[in-house]
Amino acid sequence: MKIFLQMLTMGIMLLSFGKGLRAGMLEDVMNGKATVIDMTYPLNEKNAYWPVGPYTPFKYEVIANLRKDKVFSGKYSTPEHLGTHIDAPNHFEEGMPSVDQIPFEQLIGTAVVIDVTDKAGKDADYTLSPSDILLWEKDNGQIPEGAIVLLNTGWSKRWHDYDNYKNFDKKGSMHFPGYSKESTSFLVTKRNIKGIGIDTLSGDCGISTDFIVHHTINSARKFILENVANLDKLPPKGATLIIAPIKIEGGSGGQCRIWAILPK
Repeated sequence: MKIFLQMLTMGIMLLSFGKGLRAGMLEDVMNGKATVIDMTYPLNEKNAYWPVGPYTPFKYEVIANLRKDKVFSGKYSTPEHLGTHIDAPNHFEEGMPSVDQIPFEQLIGTAVVIDVTDKAGKDADYTLSPSDILLWEKDNGQIPEGAIVLLNTGWSKRWHDYDNYKNFDKKGSMHFPGYSKESTSFLVTKRNIKGIGIDTLSGDCGISTDFIVHHTINSARKFILENVANLDKLPPKGATLIIAPIKIEGGSGGQCRIWAILPK
């Protein structure tokens, strides 16, 4: 009983300490004592969107202006999976939470950034392997439970050239890097992450036809962030990620604002 009480006391102390850390982090942001990096591309008609099927570009239209109507207002239309966005668990799996059902606790976490820019630069079809993850852990320590893993492939350099970004070949296949089935299975089962993110159109590589990465992540009730900006500005570890997706009832995903917070 004495040991049990000691363990309980220690658990309460750690929980309180963790809450204090989170409160301190947000206080640092408000007081300008933390660095905030916006990981989101602004929405406009040049945004990358999934180029297969009935997807369409982002469209914005002014419906009232200050000179004529004394108020400025607009309307917009967009697919859910356009620009910097989140894939909810129901995107590829039935019976899973929609974007409005993802709890806030899932949308904040420690950011882990794995850099494969050199490998992706040599092979546009490169996929993250478990050995890449273990190599990262050798240098940075084990990925903590509840982390959000982000893959920096260097593909963001192509963001302003949509044709180069989707990178179709003459046979109609896209070529860009992504995760592998093995790496996502490892992250889900061995590290219990909250979700993954990438600076390309998809968590799966461009030539994928079975979207196994989506199935692996979504079936585990986890999310995928796609077209994430400024991954090259984050260190391998040390940042806290906050994700704020649009709340579409029953939606399979949607545009989201993503911030990374780093202590100064």
